[in-house]
Amino acid sequence: MAERLLIQVQNKIRARHYSIRTEQAYIYWIKAFIRFHKYQHPNTMGDREVTDYLTHIAVKKQVASNTQNQALSAILFLYREVLDRPLVGIDAVRAKPSQKLPVVFTRNEVRTILEQVDGTNRLMVQLLYGSGLRLMEVLRLRVKDVNFDHHCIIVRDGKGRKDRVTILPEPVEPSLKQQMQKTRHFYEMDQIDGHHEVWMPNALAKKYPSEAKSYHWQYIFQSPKVSVDPRSGLTRRHHLSDSQLQNVVKSAIRSAGVEKHASCHTFRHSFATHLLEDGYDIRTVQELLGHKDIRTTQIYTHVLNKGGNAVKSPLSRL
Repeated sequence: MAERLLIQVQNKIRARHYSIRTEQAYIYWIKAFIRFHKYQHPNTMGDREVTDYLTHIAVKKQVASNTQNQALSAILFLYREVLDRPLVGIDAVRAKPSQKLPVVFTRNEVRTILEQVDGTNRLMVQLLYGSGLRLMEVLRLRVKDVNFDHHCIIVRDGKGRKDRVTILPEPVEPSLKQQMQKTRHFYEMDQIDGHHEVWMPNALAKKYPSEAKSYHWQYIFQSPKVSVDPRSGLTRRHHLSDSQLQNVVKSAIRSAGVEKHASCHTFRHSFATHLLEDGYDIRTVQELLGHKDIRTTQIYTHVLNKGGNAVKSPLSRL
């Protein structure tokens, strides 16, 4: 029963072109929901059982508010799209996201961390900080997305399924060109083996089927090994693993002696904060980050060490 239901969920998710990560997360939470209620079929349950489960993961498991909301979204999807039984009113139990100030590196900390990293990993970290990219946006960069003439990067299908343009830092351009020569080498090697076709967004893959085998669609930061695509079953060369870069960054932060609870995303926070420190307009920073709401960008004004929004304690004037 459960396996058949999960296949239905999987088919519905893929029909809507959700990402593989969303698919994995939704399947995980739906499995956990069914397991919590001792493998009852979701058709026999409703609002009360969903609320009981969300209370359990919030109180007993102490998950973060965003995690709780992700679990709710998965269960709502199950009832609305698969069982055709939308849950009325259950959306009200969404957890209120916590308002936390982002962790930000100082410029000297960024410099020290970069000194601990070399090669391709250093280039990727430089793009996290220098272009304000998210981790997966760096890994999913393709040859066609980089414009050296205009010193910019086009982020395709970013968070919220939006495209945006951000800056390409001039100091990374020589290293990035070298990296793209490696991409060309892998591409030519894969052509011989017939593995040079790359994953493309579904609509584009159907409209331009030959483009998947072109060089300009290749990932810049390619995996050293080909692998089987879990959805299509095709053998392809994918981009580098996100866990690899995460581990490199964590190790570099420790080696640099930076005592902060930081990650790859901290470089993006630092990018925004340092631009505001340099006097750039908040609307410009909003566009570079791809924030829909200016209030999301405004959080960085609260972590500035200087600037027009800074407030000095009266104690410092005594």
